[in-house]
Amino acid sequence: MKEKKQFKMPHLLWIMFGIILLACLATYLVPAGQFATNEAGEIIGTEFQYLGYQTPVSPWDALMKMKAGLTGAATIMFVVMVSGATINVVLETGVLDDLMNWSVYKLKDKGAGLLIALMMILMAYLGGFGGTDALIAVVPVGILFAKKLKLDPICALGVTTFASLVGFGTGPAQQATTQMLMGVIPYSAFFTRLVIMNLFLAMAIVMVLRYAKKIQKDPKNSLMYGAGWRPEHAAGSEEGVLKKVEMNWRKIAVIVIFIGQYLLIAMYPLMGGDSGKTFDFMIAVMICTMILVGMIGGMSAEKLGQSFAKGLASMAFVAFVIGLAKVISLVLGDGNVIHTIVYVLTKPLLGLPKSVASIGLTIIVSIINPIIPSATSKAAILVPIMKPVAEALGMELNLAVVAYQMGDSFTNLLSPLLGWMIGSCVMADVPFATWFKWVLPKVLLFIATACVIVFILTATGWTGVI
Repeated sequence: MKEKKQFKMPHLLWIMFGIILLACLATYLVPAGQFATNEAGEIIGTEFQYLGYQTPVSPWDALMKMKAGLTGAATIMFVVMVSGATINVVLETGVLDDLMNWSVYKLKDKGAGLLIALMMILMAYLGGFGGTDALIAVVPVGILFAKKLKLDPICALGVTTFASLVGFGTGPAQQATTQMLMGVIPYSAFFTRLVIMNLFLAMAIVMVLRYAKKIQKDPKNSLMYGAGWRPEHAAGSEEGVLKKVEMNWRKIAVIVIFIGQYLLIAMYPLMGGDSGKTFDFMIAVMICTMILVGMIGGMSAEKLGQSFAKGLASMAFVAFVIGLAKVISLVLGDGNVIHTIVYVLTKPLLGLPKSVASIGLTIIVSIINPIIPSATSKAAILVPIMKPVAEALGMELNLAVVAYQMGDSFTNLLSPLLGWMIGSCVMADVPFATWFKWVLPKVLLFIATACVIVFILTATGWTGVI
């Protein structure tokens, strides 16, 4: 008897080509239409008319637009590649690993509450500023401390993957690509996002602490109790997991420079910088950061070059996906169906306050997020639709980015397609169904809070300057 093959999500390349084909099909089937625009070229969301004829774009026409799409998105593509290359140099200095090991080693003899809180703060900030799925390597440290404190493996995931994904999703440095695609200044609203990140981090800490206290009060409260977990069996060796390292001035300088680049880029427009030179400034700062970090981190010129090239190569496909997203936008635009799609989506929302409409964007992205867990890929796919929707609703584009980020953040913790999450569950020996049961109420509370934040920002006329 043949085994039934499990469904496997196609490679992102084929998903993108499939979306291009669907976009072409839409130009044949969806009635062509256009919004009126004002003198500044901005959409007037209340004035729309159908053209009365179709302007179809064939698949071959779409392929012929490939060069235009790639060149049209070239600036964003190269900024993303340079950013990824710079982050790779920082990672390969080993400084972030040393910071984590130093912090955890210093905390190992502290009380449970303080240990959990400080560990989660560290993980959230690592996720928020340098987050990659490489942070899955920290899960064994969480397992060790869960055993030391006689807590279950869910707590091990709570202080590591849960915290790092909350930081990764809400961090102020994680939506630069979305901002660029939206046409707003990268890293703008940095300080507002930092406040939002810390709010959700505080919520996450309270959630894990409450669960830990319930287990300490009665081990039967653990969701892992039925699977055989018992606190008296908890034991672990620190050897091979915890490493005693020293944080010298070089390592501290690397961390300061790495975080400082984001602050410098965020402050550039506030210091009177030419907004037309923002991307030039970003690339220049990142190149300088890469060189300084490599030199101070003790890399040779050869090693630094190899590390930069490796990081650049790792982001090449992501950059290509951004170019393909531009092709989709061109197909829908030249086929005169993008405005029709936006009109249909926004018509029910036009009579509602913008604060309610912005919440709708957050919820839509939250639903889509588990299916396409890659933040950059999802932004490349959704922004061509979200941007004109926001314009049609008269919504501040940076607010649309916040609405997108809030939707993009929390359902990662539920996604069976996210290797970071699934791999963490496997390493901690926590069945995904058990993890889902534990984390679902937390995710729903996060989303509800995110909707409140988006509502307040919209209602107060927040412009995204700081």
